Amino acid sequence: MNKIFSLLFFLVSLFSIAQDINFSTKDNDLKLATLPYYNYGRGLGLTSPDSIFQLNIRFRMQNRLSYLNNEDQEDAFDGQIRRLRLRFDGYVGNPKFLYAIQLSFAPGDVGEIEEGENINIIRDAVVFYRPNRRWSFAFGQTKLPGNRQRVNSSGALQLTDRSINNARFNIDRDFGFQTYFLNEKMDKFSYNIKTAVSTGNGRNVTKSPDDGFALTGRMEFFPLGAFAKDGTNFEGDIAREQKIKMLLAGTFHRNVKARQTQGQLGADLFEKRTMESIFVDAMLKYNGWAFMSSYMNRTAQNPLTFNPEDPTDFNFVYVGEGFDYQLSYIFPTNYEIIGRFSTQKVNESIQNFTPDTKQYSIGVTKYFWEHAFKLQSEFTLDDLTYFDGSTKTNWYIRFQVEIGI
Repeated sequence: MNKIFSLLFFLVSLFSIAQDINFSTKDNDLKLATLPYYNYGRGLGLTSPDSIFQLNIRFRMQNRLSYLNNEDQEDAFDGQIRRLRLRFDGYVGNPKFLYAIQLSFAPGDVGEIEEGENINIIRDAVVFYRPNRRWSFAFGQTKLPGNRQRVNSSGALQLTDRSINNARFNIDRDFGFQTYFLNEKMDKFSYNIKTAVSTGNGRNVTKSPDDGFALTGRMEFFPLGAFAKDGTNFEGDIAREQKIKMLLAGTFHRNVKARQTQGQLGADLFEKRTMESIFVDAMLKYNGWAFMSSYMNRTAQNPLTFNPEDPTDFNFVYVGEGFDYQLSYIFPTNYEIIGRFSTQKVNESIQNFTPDTKQYSIGVTKYFWEHAFKLQSEFTLDDLTYFDGSTKTNWYIRFQVEIGI
């Protein structure tokens, strides 16, 4: 392992010398995809007189009201602060050495406080070494390079939530090392390579150390060149691409001896399991139109785990696959219409315990200041099909306000 790190450091040093390293700090937000979220502005910035320290402060919040109609339950209203985030980023000593911190305060972000568990206030705490425009090295806790919609901030979504497949199959934040090679060009074939070696346990975990780990690799291809205004990192064509732009990407993730039902997320398993995930996604934007599609898959051997003290008590790895399709158009008035269709099929090994699902969503969004200030309305319907042939239909109507700097 030491030889590998030594070789990596040597190669990076050679590449740094060979490349032009006189870049502006204004490029950092656009090129470091591991930074927590897309933002129209740059927040409140402070730079020391000698320019050896920079701090940017940002916040964002999502306030939502939902009307829920679930079979076998009484209709209900749900009003909540879905997200309340505070972010700090900048550099220390030299623009090559960057940091990003993001804290969350909404109950849905932090979760219930349970005895013996950590309070999940910390979303991101990561330091970067960026020797030039192309290479970035990160150490700390942040998002893994997974599916496009998952990597995008929740504040950069067109609808009020990610799809059911992102909720069940995707990977999340983790602690470890990440290496990015970014080679985006506006009007030429481009590509990015993103890798990560992490604990596999998720965020803010301080349980007893173990020998588990996770490996993640992602390739992104831009056959027609990069998107305008860093458009890869937000949904919808609010930049109104003048030429057709396309993203084709794939991710492979292997979580060895995972402790939780969804790898970095979910309830604790009674026995550790090794799981593998595959993500394939595509994005197309042109003149206000935007199309996204993705495939997600998780597999694991013997996904069921049982309580050794009570064989009737069990838990399982959520294995299966799903497809997402999303289409939208933004009018010159900055009103946008969005439609999404998702299918989710669970693996036969767990189909006795959880249903297959089809989800239909339509939404209307009004942008005042791109994704930084917008009003969103959404109608979503879920069709659930159980192993015994029974079905359920649930739906909700939601209104949400997103605002931030």
